[in-house]
Amino acid sequence: MTPAALLLDFGGVLADAPPVERTASPELVLRVFNLIGGALSPGQIQRAFTEGGAAYARWRDEDHPDELPQSEVWERFVIRDWPPAAQVKVRGAIARLSYDWAWRNGWALRPGIPEALAAYSAAGVPLAVVSNTLSGAAHRDFLARAGVGGLFAVQIYSDEAGVRKPNPQMIWNATDALGVPPADCWFVGDSRRRDVACARRADVARAILMPSGRRDPDDPAISPEPDVVVEDGFGLVRLLSA
Repeated sequence: MTPAALLLDFGGVLADAPPVERTASPELVLRVFNLIGGALSPGQIQRAFTEGGAAYARWRDEDHPDELPQSEVWERFVIRDWPPAAQVKVRGAIARLSYDWAWRNGWALRPGIPEALAAYSAAGVPLAVVSNTLSGAAHRDFLARAGVGGLFAVQIYSDEAGVRKPNPQMIWNATDALGVPPADCWFVGDSRRRDVACARRADVARAILMPSGRRDPDDPAISPEPDVVVEDGFGLVRLLSA
């Protein structure tokens, strides 16, 4: 059966980037260094991103129904121990700095994704992005630059929605905007714990897993099995053909 809509995660499904050693790019570290007037050294700033990024990742691995505002991410995980004057400077540039922290220079569409998006669009299936992220603006801009942004009728990002997967509200936000029943839709993600669990909670027709190289802390109690596993976008094309 052709789905009423195809909902896709961003990282690990639509796009991926090679692993990087640094939590923050040198460009972001330099931007923060200049912003705070050298109150901390570049090494101290990079360490704050590394340690804070690890703590933020641990928080994300827990089953939180709500997303943290960008400002709270920085306050809790990055600038908590910084000099007050430096904190003030960062607080005044949270949106831009969050964009830069979320952006990956190595992002590229996963194999077969352009073909899959074209095939579903040609079949009249609406497309939507449903993604947890610190900055939906960064994801939205990448998809536009990659030439596929215009194919999506809806893009739902956790920093804008205020909730995060596996909270089913993420999927319901997309299906409400599209005007289609969740039970008639397919959802594609790269994580059992977040994406497949979210699909199950939202009661979509098909939970599709597209494994990626990203770490997925698997817990059988909260990591349900998908209906289908595909390797890449070409697998999504085959599902539509079938």
